[in-house]
Amino acid sequence: MRLMDCHTHTQFSVDSEADIGLCIKRAAELGLAAYAITDHCECNRWYSKEHYPDETTYQYFDFGKDFENSVSAVTELKKKHGDKLNLICGVEMGQATHDFETAEKIVSDTRLDFVLASMHQLPKTEDFCFIDYSGYTIDGIYELCQRYFEELYKLSVWGKFDVLAHLTYFMRYLKLKAGIDLDISRYDDIIADIFRVLAMNGKGIEINTSGIRQGYGDCFPSLKYVKLFRDLGGEIVTVGSDSHTVEDIAANAADGIAIAKEAGFTRLAYFKKRRPYFIDID
Repeated sequence: MRLMDCHTHTQFSVDSEADIGLCIKRAAELGLAAYAITDHCECNRWYSKEHYPDETTYQYFDFGKDFENSVSAVTELKKKHGDKLNLICGVEMGQATHDFETAEKIVSDTRLDFVLASMHQLPKTEDFCFIDYSGYTIDGIYELCQRYFEELYKLSVWGKFDVLAHLTYFMRYLKLKAGIDLDISRYDDIIADIFRVLAMNGKGIEINTSGIRQGYGDCFPSLKYVKLFRDLGGEIVTVGSDSHTVEDIAANAADGIAIAKEAGFTRLAYFKKRRPYFIDID
C-alpha cells in the first residue's frame, strides 16, 4: 500500500524549522496516500506569559498564535495542492485536560480535518522531555507514570478529539535521557480502560514511529498495546512519523503499518472534516 503520515510539524511548531512548502513538496514526492500537518498547540499555554503568572516550568507561550498561523497556512495550501496531494489540516493538541475551555475552542474550529490529542506534561510538572530524572527514585518515576495514565484516562473520557497520540510518550525520555527501560505492565489495567473508552466512542490511537529513528528502538506504543487496542474493539489506527524535519516525513511508516497489520488491523485511517476514511493494508 501507499504510505501515509498523519503527524508532522512545520515552522509553525516551536521545536521545528521545517519549511511548510518543502514539507508539502516532500510529501508529494513520496506519493503519500495522506499527509497531515499537525503543528503543536499546547492548551495550557494558549495565551501569552502574562496570563500564567504561576507557570514556571516552560518558557514558550502564545500557542494560540501558532495555531492560527498553522491552520491558516494549511487551509490556503489545501486549495493550491488539493488536486495533487491529500493534504490534511490537523493539530497536535497538548494538555486538553489542563484547560478544557481552550481545548473546546480548538476542536470547534471548522477548518480542522484532524485533531491529534497528546499529553506532554502533567500539571505543575515539566514536559517529560525536560525532566531531570536523576532527582527521582524508581518509585517516584512509577508514580509519575501513574499520574500520566490517569491524565490520559481523563482526556479519553472527555474525548472531543480524533486520535490519541503516542500513548507511551514518556518512555522515550526515560530510556534516552535516564537509561531507564521501564516495564509498564503494571499500568495494563488503566491502559485497557483508556482503550475501552476510546473504542466505545469511535476514537483511535496513533502508531508513532519516531522511536525507531531516535534510538529508542520501537514505536509509541509497541505492538503489545496496539494489539490490545484492537482486541478491546478499537477500529481506528493512524501512523505518524512525528517529524520535525523535512527529511523525516513518513520515516519508518512501513514499520508502523507492519505493526498495525500484525496487531490485527486490516486498514489505516486518516481524517477529513473530522471524519475517518480508510485505506486497506495490503
